[in-house]
Amino acid sequence: MFEIILAAGWPIWPLLFASVIAVALIIERSITLRRSRIVPAGLLEKIVADLRRHGVSGEMIQRVSAHSPLGQVLAAGLRNVKSPREVMKESIEEAGRAVVHDLERFLTTLGTIASISPLMGLFGTIVGMIEIFGSQTPGGANPQQLAHGISVALYNTGFGLIIAIPSMIFWRHFRALVNSFVLEMEQQAVKLVEVVHGERKS
Repeated sequence: MFEIILAAGWPIWPLLFASVIAVALIIERSITLRRSRIVPAGLLEKIVADLRRHGVSGEMIQRVSAHSPLGQVLAAGLRNVKSPREVMKESIEEAGRAVVHDLERFLTTLGTIASISPLMGLFGTIVGMIEIFGSQTPGGANPQQLAHGISVALYNTGFGLIIAIPSMIFWRHFRALVNSFVLEMEQQAVKLVEVVHGERKS
């Protein structure tokens, strides 16, 4: 592996740095963006049951808010449970925007790596081509310098694509996952509002 890095020349180092960041972000987001952690099943039903039995209390709101991102959204509604429908919905929407921002953390960085890795590989290719042309002398080409230029060009192109392809796949996957979580949280928040204001029985 170290021989490949040496053969690829100095342009491979930014690509290696980008690959380490991409792997770290993919692992972190895979652990964080789990459905059981973001939108746990049965939370709304438990909240509605507690609401009907005991009403709203500060302890209940704090417990729900600390439970999960969905809990943060629903807790914002519970804080305004005695307010008019519009006030309750606005508080839920504000909390939802904060939660979505947190769910999308690092996705921009991962998308950027997916976009620029082929360009960084292309830069390495250009450096390799320059070395190839630099090996040309009036007496003929320097075989060692020619081989090194070809190695730089090909290794950097390939490594750039190796980084970009999985990064793009995971970026699109995480974006779709966040969108599905947001939709589910919106639906559950609407149900809470309608339960509180007497338009739904469950």
